[in-house]
Amino acid sequence: MSTRKVFQYYRAYQWTDIFAMIRNSRQAPKVCTDRFDGKLVVITGATSGIGYSTARKYAAQGANLLCVNRNSEKSEALRREVEDEFSVRCDCLLADLSSLEDIHRVAHELASLHAPIDVLIHNAGVYLTEQERTPDGLDKVLVVHHLSSFIINYVLMEKLKAQDSARILLVSSEGHRFAAWGLNLDDVNWEKRRYTGLRSYGAAKTSQLLSMLVFADRFRDSGVTINAVHPGAVKTETGQENGPLYRWWKKTFYDPILKTPAISAEALYYCGASTELEHVSGRFFNLTIEEKPAPPARDHDLALALWNTSLELAGLADAAAEHPLSNSILKAS
Repeated sequence: MSTRKVFQYYRAYQWTDIFAMIRNSRQAPKVCTDRFDGKLVVITGATSGIGYSTARKYAAQGANLLCVNRNSEKSEALRREVEDEFSVRCDCLLADLSSLEDIHRVAHELASLHAPIDVLIHNAGVYLTEQERTPDGLDKVLVVHHLSSFIINYVLMEKLKAQDSARILLVSSEGHRFAAWGLNLDDVNWEKRRYTGLRSYGAAKTSQLLSMLVFADRFRDSGVTINAVHPGAVKTETGQENGPLYRWWKKTFYDPILKTPAISAEALYYCGASTELEHVSGRFFNLTIEEKPAPPARDHDLALALWNTSLELAGLADAAAEHPLSNSILKAS
């Protein structure tokens, strides 16, 4: 990261934004009571935690579900539970969202659906204290949090634009603030720098927010919106891949102070179904309160550079050459 960039971000940080984040984190999410009967909601990582609670919330309001999960047994249990309890349809696609091959396959399966996708929720996530590389040689945290949603959104662009409307929700995190001085696009795989769980997670979540800026520009005036939602400090199974010391610390000290994922589901339902957000796009919400992300996540020049890097990493560069990126995002506020 250049000295100029660091200085740019340093000048943009404001204490009022930090105080707003703390204040917003104490608020309960707004509640949407509107039904969602017959709508189709796609959710990644729906067999536990936030994804599971969100799937049940949408199903309880009449939505049909298409869940993208890794585990076939848990997926089948979820399908039976949702269909028996709520009398809606619940289908599942199996995929490992750390594998580029699986991500591309699922993306094209979704793109070939005849039914419109009303809400697409990118929820799958991972937190690692020690770096893991995917079979494609990429940083696993970057792929799961950023590239998986990037590829699926990119492949689905034309399908979603052809619909009357659609909403994309990125399950984001206040943890994007751990990338306080931005991204190093010359070392997205953490081969040159010291890897830590917090820095990797922060970079991946910042990447997710930056891609949102460009997608919002690409979807402008199409009826498709894309927003990011911090789901609150809630108890989930994230981090179970780590060693026994981390799992003990999380269970003993962190989990007892966390809230139930039900508040996340309430927020994600509001952001996906409320008429108040029908035309709102490119925004970051702390639960249901709009909030200003950290300066690196608002850097439009970096967003464009990351877009091109992501196309290369995702194997989409050739397809992207047919649809060059507009420079209009550089003029955004």
